[in-house]
Amino acid sequence: MKVNRDLLQWVVKQNLQEELLRGNFGLEKENIRVDGNGMLALTPHPKAFGNKMENPYIRTDFSESQIEMITPVFQTISETYDFMETLHDIVTLELEEEYLWPSSNPPVLPKDEEIPIALMSDPVEDQYRMQLAEKYGRKRQLMSGIHYNFSFHEGLLKKLYEGLHTDSSYKDFKNQLYLKVARNLLRYRWLLVYLTGASPVFNKTYLEQCVQLSDHFDDESYFFPNMNSLRNSICGYRNQKPIYVSFDSVETYVRDLQSLVQAGELLSAREYYSSVRIKPAKGKDFINSLLQDGIAYLELRMIDLNPLYKVGISKDIMQFIHLFLILMLLLEDEPFGEIEQNLADQNHESLIMDGIQGKWFGAEEHFITLVERALGVLETMEEMLQVITPDHESFTRLLEQAKQIIQHSELNFASIVKAATQQSSYLAYHMDKAKQYAEESKASGYKFLGYEDLELSTQLLLKAALKRGIRFEMLDREENFILLQKGDHTEYVKQATKTSLDSYSTVLIMENKVVTKKVLERQGIRVPQGRVYSDLNTALGDYEMFRDQTIVIKPKSTNFGLGITIFAAGGFSRGDFQKAFEMAFAHDKTVLLEEFISGKEYRFLVMGDEVVGVLHRVPANVVGNGLHTIEQLVADKNKDPLRGKGYKTPLERLQLGEAEEMFLKHQGKDRSYVPGAGETVYLRENSNISTGGDSIDLTDEIPDRYKRIAVKAAKAAGATFCGVDMMINDMEKYASDRNYSIIEINFNPAIHIHCFPFKGTNRKADEKILDLLFGKL
Repeated sequence: MKVNRDLLQWVVKQNLQEELLRGNFGLEKENIRVDGNGMLALTPHPKAFGNKMENPYIRTDFSESQIEMITPVFQTISETYDFMETLHDIVTLELEEEYLWPSSNPPVLPKDEEIPIALMSDPVEDQYRMQLAEKYGRKRQLMSGIHYNFSFHEGLLKKLYEGLHTDSSYKDFKNQLYLKVARNLLRYRWLLVYLTGASPVFNKTYLEQCVQLSDHFDDESYFFPNMNSLRNSICGYRNQKPIYVSFDSVETYVRDLQSLVQAGELLSAREYYSSVRIKPAKGKDFINSLLQDGIAYLELRMIDLNPLYKVGISKDIMQFIHLFLILMLLLEDEPFGEIEQNLADQNHESLIMDGIQGKWFGAEEHFITLVERALGVLETMEEMLQVITPDHESFTRLLEQAKQIIQHSELNFASIVKAATQQSSYLAYHMDKAKQYAEESKASGYKFLGYEDLELSTQLLLKAALKRGIRFEMLDREENFILLQKGDHTEYVKQATKTSLDSYSTVLIMENKVVTKKVLERQGIRVPQGRVYSDLNTALGDYEMFRDQTIVIKPKSTNFGLGITIFAAGGFSRGDFQKAFEMAFAHDKTVLLEEFISGKEYRFLVMGDEVVGVLHRVPANVVGNGLHTIEQLVADKNKDPLRGKGYKTPLERLQLGEAEEMFLKHQGKDRSYVPGAGETVYLRENSNISTGGDSIDLTDEIPDRYKRIAVKAAKAAGATFCGVDMMINDMEKYASDRNYSIIEINFNPAIHIHCFPFKGTNRKADEKILDLLFGKL
């Protein structure tokens, strides 16, 4: 193994180290669905994921029981990894009493003929899967894994093309560059198989001939002594016999594949199960796309699902593979004909059957082990990094870890999995992992990893879009402004519920509380009575008129409960009255004083012609323990990971600001007060979730008569998406003027509070939005 010193020095001389270390990344991942006992799930591909052929993110692989998850292309490993984890969470949360099997090796399998082949509603696809089943057997087809997709940064490629003064076209230059990397990857793939292999044990229901040849820990857990990856072995998913195709050019590569298909050796070019594939950018016709457009990226297919990680791979391994790819680019180019491909296969088999202590097959005349060869590869990587980025500590750490794993085989992933399986069993170990990861997905299921800076409602809408196969584009990240697209249908959405389905005048009506009241009154809907003020002095002049009444003071145009003060008991001081108006005027030049409506407050989420969810919002509060002050109890309650700031978590943190201190003062308390054990202390009168309130879902308990009023209120304003805040004294009684009042309608209702209430059922408001924008599934 030799680095092309001239090429490496030229990269440094041109200051291309940063471009060299950049790239474009994508992941594809297959998982088997299993029931709670680790048996292959025989249920169809979940309908929630839409069309199997059209969803770009979540598809069906060979079997109905086998889900494939696909990320878009990203420029960083972290973005790629986070997106895959989000896809994993989305799929996990959609499964009912099922789990994602965390190993490349299949779970407990039924008879071969009972394994359901995926029905794709496409005769060509259906026939291809049936032919594969007949040729390889259905059990072998259930081998699952990870595909690591990579391309070099386009800026690097263009500068290499211009600087190396080649006579070929840019397309041909790229083709030759990627073919060189593919050749080197295939030559040294055994090292990646060793460092990523994590499928050493398999179940007795797998292929009988493999079970018969292997050892076992117990009556269900079988293994080969030195094998770290069953998937990469003869018992795994590979072509029936060695296949050699030319990697000299795209044309010869295509020629050889076509010859194999014509000779009946392959069903199609897709059946060439090489550890490394060269791939065009797009196009259903692989051959023609490759010839016309050239190679766009490489697909590494030898990577096992790693049960030690929820996603099946770690960021560290992804980073190591990236560095390995860079090394493959910088190596001297060497011949890779049938003889060299055969040697590469021998090294692969040596690793699989004899482990890292196996023999290296190469040009050296003397005996050399794979350990020695592997350490030599890492030494070459170190030398490369010393030139490119000498002070990169994380890269140094990765190489040191790889060295330790090579020198101490008990540290590799397969050995760890094998040891843990021996302490338990193949089925028990992997089911424990599957259930553990399902719980982790549930705990963070509201997040869209990598997009946590967005409002939570927007995150949820994007995740719902992924589930259905609706593509998205961030138009203005800070404004939560997105584009959704499915086929030719495009929608522009801001903050989840601001869509083309609501007019600008509708938004203005709901934004203006004075106009809102008049619009609702015209439809015979009860609203609070009150007055409107445009200056502080006029408002203060009415203090004596209202000092003993129960009132609410709020800005004309407000949302999220900002600037609102409630005097529910009357008898407030002139100073408090003035402070309430000052806070309201800080948010708007017009302020409303309204009668305080007694009863419980409910948020009705109206979408189209229905109420999707109803919440009772309990004002921000703490419960005493007789030991801690209110301030300490607030701090403790805010430790809940579901509580955050800026509408990026299901619940908001409690505050102890001016509004809270004023409300405590009216109760004769302050932040240093120590509530008794079990004593509930409310910090605010208004119950907005945005000010720390708790959300209790009561959708099924609220009578339809009140839901009809909420829909009527939304229709009065012409709203498709609307949050209706209604006070109800007694929900069991008739909706009379004495029993209810609508205090607000909101043009941008948060949906996350209905998807992840403090208590109650997820009402899937995110999916309802997509139903109205794109139609129901």
